[in-house]
Amino acid sequence: MSTPEATATPAATPTRPVPEPMVGAPRRWGSLGPVGLVFAGGVSVQFGGALAVSLMPRAGALGVVALRLLVAAVVLLLVCRPRLRGHSRTDWATVIVFGTTMAAMNGLFYQSVARIPLGPAVTLEVLGPLALSVLSSRRAINVLWAGLALAGVFLLGGGGFGSLDPIGVAFALGAGAMWAAYIIFSARTGRRFPQADGLALAMAVGAVLFLPLGIAESGMKLTDPVTLGLGAAVAILSSVLPYTLELLALRRLPAATFAVLMSLEPALAATAGFLILDQALSALQALAIALVIAASMGAVRTQVGRGDAGLRKVGRRKGQGKEGQGKAKAVPND
Repeated sequence: MSTPEATATPAATPTRPVPEPMVGAPRRWGSLGPVGLVFAGGVSVQFGGALAVSLMPRAGALGVVALRLLVAAVVLLLVCRPRLRGHSRTDWATVIVFGTTMAAMNGLFYQSVARIPLGPAVTLEVLGPLALSVLSSRRAINVLWAGLALAGVFLLGGGGFGSLDPIGVAFALGAGAMWAAYIIFSARTGRRFPQADGLALAMAVGAVLFLPLGIAESGMKLTDPVTLGLGAAVAILSSVLPYTLELLALRRLPAATFAVLMSLEPALAATAGFLILDQALSALQALAIALVIAASMGAVRTQVGRGDAGLRKVGRRKGQGKEGQGKAKAVPND
């Protein structure tokens, strides 16, 4: 479902906040290799999303989002211990809008996966940051990437979205729009707050905004120990763990490579949906996801070709996730 400072140019598929590499990260994680760390983070995000779907019958979509944001906010606040004094009104306004966008992105996405399979939902959500990347580049070749993405969307809907719940599709597209806005405001927040302070504060804002909605939908169900435990697992898998793994990976991995790897998330989501939720894809849906992934990768490489090396993944998840908030990369999340 999921931010450090980023450059103004977005990449194709952002989902989680990813900070600049930090010195002194544990070597036991680094032994996986940077690509392995990014892949592990992507798997964590999407399997966390699948776990969230399985939790929805117990807590509802809004309840799951509330638990995820609350637990992630508590963890980040304890780890980052952000300074509350010394910030201007503009600083606070930026972080509040960032937190609101984060909450909306997660809420819309979880409403989507409650109605349509995880793979198609992530694929539709990716269209938001992909569109932002294509529009910001203004190169003729991006017509090709946009055409590939539109072809993928057409196939995904079976020629008219008759095979998917139209409300679920609308929620996924709304989550994609919020994802694009998330990229913009994550960059602004990162420029105004040191390390991961802005991310921690924004997560807290999102949790405060969403908790009443979760309580209204699920009430005392949220206090059930099993529900709390599963909600905490979703927060760890979809936010905290991928954030940490990607932070370590960025120590040795070029931002462009990182962005391309993030473009594979629709495929990871489809895999998680199949293995955990028994959500099989048709041949056309698999081809549709492949086309959107190709468009996403192409848009990322086009940006890199223009010298836009400062790419950053924002998540889902959402953050998306996918988890210092000093400088970050804008790359293609819950």
